[in-house]
Amino acid sequence: MSLAPRLDLRQSQSLVMTPQLQQAIRLLALSNLEIEGVIAEEVERNPLLESGGSDDAAGGDDPGPIEVTLTRDEPAGADELVLIGEASGEAVDIDVADVFIDDGPGDAIGGLDGGLGAGGAGGSALPEDGFDFDAVAADGPSLADHLLAQAGAALSGPALFIAQQLIDQISESGYFTGSLLDVANRLGVSLAEVEAALATIQTFDPTGVGARNLAECLALQAKEADRYDPCMARLIDNLDLVARGALPQLRRLCEVDDEDLADMIRELRSYDPKPGCRYGGETAATVVPDLFVARRGGGWAVEINSATLPRLLVNRAYYVELSGGRQDKASRAWLTECLASANWLVKALDQRQRTIIKVAAEIVKQQEGFFREGVAHLRPLTLRQVADAIEMHESTVSRVTSNKYLSCARGLFELKYFFTSAIQAADGGEAVSAAAVKNAIKTLIAAEDPRKILSDDTLVEMLNGKGFDIARRTVAKYREALGIGSSVQRRRQKALQGA
Repeated sequence: MSLAPRLDLRQSQSLVMTPQLQQAIRLLALSNLEIEGVIAEEVERNPLLESGGSDDAAGGDDPGPIEVTLTRDEPAGADELVLIGEASGEAVDIDVADVFIDDGPGDAIGGLDGGLGAGGAGGSALPEDGFDFDAVAADGPSLADHLLAQAGAALSGPALFIAQQLIDQISESGYFTGSLLDVANRLGVSLAEVEAALATIQTFDPTGVGARNLAECLALQAKEADRYDPCMARLIDNLDLVARGALPQLRRLCEVDDEDLADMIRELRSYDPKPGCRYGGETAATVVPDLFVARRGGGWAVEINSATLPRLLVNRAYYVELSGGRQDKASRAWLTECLASANWLVKALDQRQRTIIKVAAEIVKQQEGFFREGVAHLRPLTLRQVADAIEMHESTVSRVTSNKYLSCARGLFELKYFFTSAIQAADGGEAVSAAAVKNAIKTLIAAEDPRKILSDDTLVEMLNGKGFDIARRTVAKYREALGIGSSVQRRRQKALQGA
C-alpha cells in the first residue's frame, strides 16, 4: 500500500438537515399558541413579514376543510377521505388562519367548536375576537392577598410584620408550612409572639387557614361551627381510624352511639380540608383546542382553530420599494435573504396546517366509532397505522400529535388520547383498546352494590363475560390508573358514606 498523499473523487449520499428543514420539523411539534409566539418573533426580526390585516389582503387559494365521509356500501368505520383542494406549489401571501378555516364551506356548520358554545348556526366556529377564555379564568385575589388585607385590618406594628412573614409561608391549600421557632429566631422575637400572630391568622377567612396539619384545620372549622366538644375532639384526633372506617373503635373512643357517630362523621365530611384552594392567585391555565371536529351529513368535518392562528403576510410591495433604491452588495444579500426566509416560513406554516389536518382526519376515520358511540368503541391504534395510511413517517405523526388538542361534541381530547394499546378479545374476535377496558372497569365499579364490593377477581370474570381477555394484574393496574381504590378501601369508604 502506498503511503504517498493523493487526491480521490468519491460519490456518496447523505441526509443534510438544513436550517429550513429543522424549522419545518420544529413547527410541526408546536401547538397553535406556541406558533403564535414563533410568528411574533419572526415578524419582529423580518421587515417583510406582517401579522394581521384584513381578509381582502390575504392572497392564496383556500383549499377548504377536510371531510371524513362515511361510505354506506360498507359497514360503519369504512370511511373515505375527501380532500377539497390541493396544496399550492410556490409560497404566496397566505393568511395562515384561513387555511382550512374561515371563509370556507366549514363556516356554515353550526357548532363546529365541538360543543364549546362559541359558535352559532350558520356562523363561524368562533366569535370574531375568538373565544373569551379569560372569562372563565381565575381573576380574584390570591389567598396571600386576601390574608394580608385581613392582617392589615386586625394587626399593627410588630405583630403585623410577624403575621406578614407567616402568611408568606402559607401554602395555596391554606396550611402553614414553616417553623414557628425558625421565624422567631430569624425575626429576633419571642416564640410566644409568633404563636399569637399565627393564632390571629387562624381566625381569618377562610376558616381553617393557617393550620399546621389536617387535624388542626378541621378543629378550627369545628370550633367556628360550635361543634368542637370532647367527642368531636377525640374523633378529629383519630382521623386514621376514620380513614380506615373503624367504626366500632371510634364509638368506644368517642363514647357515643351509632346515631351520634354518624352525625359527627357527616359534620366532619362537610368541612373543607383545603380551605385555601377556593382562592386563585394565578390565572387558570386553559387548554385551547387546536382542532375542531363536527358532524356533517354522513361524516365529519375537521378544521383548524382559527382563533389561535394570527394572519401572516409577505409584504412584497415593501420588498419592491426597498430593492428599487440604491444598495450595496451586503444590503441586497440581506434583503434577498429576508424574502426567502419569509416565503419559506409562510410555506412551512401552510404545509404544517395541511399535515395536521391530514393526520387528524385519519384519526377521525380510524376512531369513527368513538365519535359516534363513545369511549367504549375506541379502537386500538398506533402511530405506525396512521403513518402508513397517510404515507408519512411515524416520527412526523408523533410530532403532529404532540401538545395538540381536539374538540368535539364529546369533549376536549389530546390527540395522543386516540392511540391506545390493544386487549385481545376473549372470543378471538377483534381486539379492543385499553381505554375501552378502563371505561368498562370504571362503569362496573360505579354500579357495584355497597353491600357486595367487587374484587379484582370478580371484575376479571365480569370482563371476560363482556368479551375482554384480561388478567387480574392488568385489572389492578388499570383500576389504580383510574384512581380507584381496592375492594377493601372501597368497602371502608362505602361504610363511612352510609354511616
